[in-house]
Amino acid sequence: MRPRPPDRQYLKLLERHTNAVQKIALAVRRLILEEAPEASEFIYEVYTIADHFSFTDRPGDAFVFTTTQTGWVNLGFNFGAFLPDPAGLLKGDGKSIRHVRIAQPSELTAPGVGELIRSAIARAERPEGKSCKPRIVVRTKQSAAKRSRRD
Repeated sequence: MRPRPPDRQYLKLLERHTNAVQKIALAVRRLILEEAPEASEFIYEVYTIADHFSFTDRPGDAFVFTTTQTGWVNLGFNFGAFLPDPAGLLKGDGKSIRHVRIAQPSELTAPGVGELIRSAIARAERPEGKSCKPRIVVRTKQSAAKRSRRD
């Protein structure tokens, strides 16, 4: 089963990056959704384009996320410090967040990448007794400005 297509606003946000980075971002997204098709996406335009994946309606429950950088995409894990990483892929020294730098789509097939995603899925928060319908929420700088003017 093919993962759902990317949101057109997400594609528009990615346009600021090179074609190579866009392809990496979309390949990482595809890999995540192949493993977790029921996950919701929370996309944020901040200093980067961040795409958080969660099984709940709360972005804070995200089990994995991506951030687009100038020449690569970070595949991030909110609880990466607690994931098994026998291949030594995870980088970072924060209390819990870790990431893997993906500079080429082929790096997604490196030993350990899929295992990290599956481990993050296994420990992800899930709603008790019900399943949430996957949704996509996009927050851009423009939409944030509109919300603040209404408040």
